[in-house]
Amino acid sequence: MRFHHRSPVRPRFWLEIALGSFSGLLFLVTLVWPDWIELLLGLDPDAGSGAAEWLIVAVTATATVVCALGARTEWRRTHPSAVRAAR
Repeated sequence: MRFHHRSPVRPRFWLEIALGSFSGLLFLVTLVWPDWIELLLGLDPDAGSGAAEWLIVAVTATATVVCALGARTEWRRTHPSAVRAAR
């Protein structure tokens, strides 16, 4: 009986998972509660226009997608048999 040894994922995978999760959480918080910046930091960077909040939503959504794709690529690099089985 042969056992297939899967190589462990690199720390990059875990970093992408952590950053993607954090940016996804920040995306959701900003989408649901856009005034958190003013309340938490006491700053009003956009003088009440909401532009800063929409910028944060766009940046965090992009960061979440980029991190998710990077983590997926890293996972597929270390688990090629799972990729072939899924096809």
